[in-house]
Amino acid sequence: MNEILEKIDKASHIVIISDVNPDAGSIGSASAMYSFLLQKHKKVSWFCKTEVVNYRFSFIAWVEKIRDSFPASADLAISLGCGDKKNLGIEPMCDLINIERHFLYDFFKANEVKINKKMATALYAELLYDSDAFLSDEVDGTTFALAKELIECGADFKLCNKYIMKSVSLAALRLKAVMFKNMLLECDARVAVFCLSDEDMRLTGAVTEDCEAVLAESLNLIHVEVSLLLKQNSDFTIKGFLRSNSEVDCVKIAANFDGEGHKKRADFDVDSLEQIDDIKNRVLNLIKKEIII
Repeated sequence: MNEILEKIDKASHIVIISDVNPDAGSIGSASAMYSFLLQKHKKVSWFCKTEVVNYRFSFIAWVEKIRDSFPASADLAISLGCGDKKNLGIEPMCDLINIERHFLYDFFKANEVKINKKMATALYAELLYDSDAFLSDEVDGTTFALAKELIECGADFKLCNKYIMKSVSLAALRLKAVMFKNMLLECDARVAVFCLSDEDMRLTGAVTEDCEAVLAESLNLIHVEVSLLLKQNSDFTIKGFLRSNSEVDCVKIAANFDGEGHKKRADFDVDSLEQIDDIKNRVLNLIKKEIII
């Protein structure tokens, strides 16, 4: 903790880095850190490789400051769980701190940082998204205690709920119709399978996060335990997404394609120009081995 503060104090220009295609969790933690650095009167920039951030996060403080070019004058970068220098494209002369965003609130508390309304709202947005609106299996009393603390600090929880949980674009609705119309149910309706072409994405105007929202929603269908999405990129490579509400280990399956993630959700890439049906069958065979009969 002290080493992080020392580096921040010595730095003249600090850059906060968000994930590619950042979700509300990534945006919320970065926004809170941005506010903290402004409190310390630091020159700060916010970098994200994704040019356009989802409109649902526009209410979070400082989102309008996000830039898709890394400032050459930066001497310190703060990555909130995004990766290392090589993957982030950071210049060797720029120092890098990695902070797991789930520990950011504890970092603020340990250093007696004043949590203002903007920070509290940003952190609440992160908590709301990461806990799946407090419905995740990982939610416990500590989660609700943290929510209470953030609300007491001024978090606008109603605004977070409105934008993150309720707001939806026309493009997302169009995509949802396409995905559910073409959905396949496999393994006695225990696996929901979606295949999306690049043309589907272009015609609806939807973004990747819209696909993931439908994928998560499909787990609410009766009997469905695992959902799989195979999305074709513009270069005909495939991006795979796995979600589970059972004992099926998504990351174990994704690891067969050098993917990453967690037990309940994982992603992977298939760079070889395989047919999407062939990839679907390969993944389904792996899922069948994991499903408990």
